[in-house]
Amino acid sequence: MHRFIAVERALRSAAPDALLQVLEEGLSTQYGATDVTLLMADYAMTILQPVASLPYTTEPIPVHSSAPGQAFNWQRPHTEAGGENSSVAVYLPVSVRGDRIGVLGLRLPSWQDGSDVAQELTQIAEVLGHEIIVSERDTDLYLQARRADRLTLAAEMQWQLLPGRSCTRPEYEIGAQLEPAYAIYGDNFDWSTTSRDLTLTVTNGMGEGIEAALLTNLAINALRNARRAGLSLTDQAYLADQAIYGQHRGTQHLAVLLLRFDLATGATEIVDAGSPKMWRVRRGKVEQIELEAQLPLGMFEDTVYTAEQFQTERGDRLVFVSDGVYNVASPAGERYSDRALARALTSTRLLPASQVPRAVLQELTGHRGLIDPDDDAMVVCLDWHGRPAAQENAS
Repeated sequence: MHRFIAVERALRSAAPDALLQVLEEGLSTQYGATDVTLLMADYAMTILQPVASLPYTTEPIPVHSSAPGQAFNWQRPHTEAGGENSSVAVYLPVSVRGDRIGVLGLRLPSWQDGSDVAQELTQIAEVLGHEIIVSERDTDLYLQARRADRLTLAAEMQWQLLPGRSCTRPEYEIGAQLEPAYAIYGDNFDWSTTSRDLTLTVTNGMGEGIEAALLTNLAINALRNARRAGLSLTDQAYLADQAIYGQHRGTQHLAVLLLRFDLATGATEIVDAGSPKMWRVRRGKVEQIELEAQLPLGMFEDTVYTAEQFQTERGDRLVFVSDGVYNVASPAGERYSDRALARALTSTRLLPASQVPRAVLQELTGHRGLIDPDDDAMVVCLDWHGRPAAQENAS
């Protein structure tokens, strides 16, 4: 354990842009590791890019057909025997509370699943993830390493709003993705949790470019401001509606779906303000959930919103999809239909929530062909596990 503590302390005291250098020295000294690399997942979640001293690094590694991709996708160590002196290539997932960041790669003289060394190195990869998140406040190195291409300014603004792309707690798992990743418009998602509940916001943007990004920024920050003031879900919608109307006087508006889940019971409040569509997979059956549609945020002054009640059950999968999915046309002009989406949700039912959005969007890309998208496509997946019995009894 002293080896783990030594590496952990070195990481926590390292300069923001020197995490990899410090980690390489620590793993070499304490564990005899060689070829230490840090691979960051790009915004599209399709490649892993090595972090080096420059923003644009060496050749990327595909997520879906590589050994590091195995560790990234399934969030567990992956090994490959062989190489110099019969060493073992080890790939460890780097994530923070379920948000997948990348992969730590290294070579070791040997590896045994479940051994002290295996457990310590897996924990070091977790510590590295936390340190990357903290270091991103002070350096652009890791953000730049995530980019396979230059982001548009609008996309830069949108990605900075996001809480992450996945999140895991005992009660739920969330996975979310936006496309096209490097030129997104106004779609967005947000979440926040307390000891009692989870609030999830899914936004279907209006317009394109900077105007769309500014509109979404205003809406998300207005909703966060109201939520952090402890207001009800309906009051959050009302105050965000007034903020947008006050700025644009009805010329621009935003479709939003607000949900609040009680972590102990699964009781769910929903405010549908011209929302993205909501689907449920329950006991293998896929169905679209019809909600009480209300006016989008910002259309009129003093709009009053009401919440409807919904019961989420253990084992439920909820999927939220923006109109950029339904409006996608094939080269022959055929629209992506509800039936096609239902098939996609059925075929991905065994995947973890973090992988579902990427899988659905890949199928959408296949439907679209070589045509460039003219709107955002957003997929958010929530797997509801419910509160473990021990916690329910304690509370």
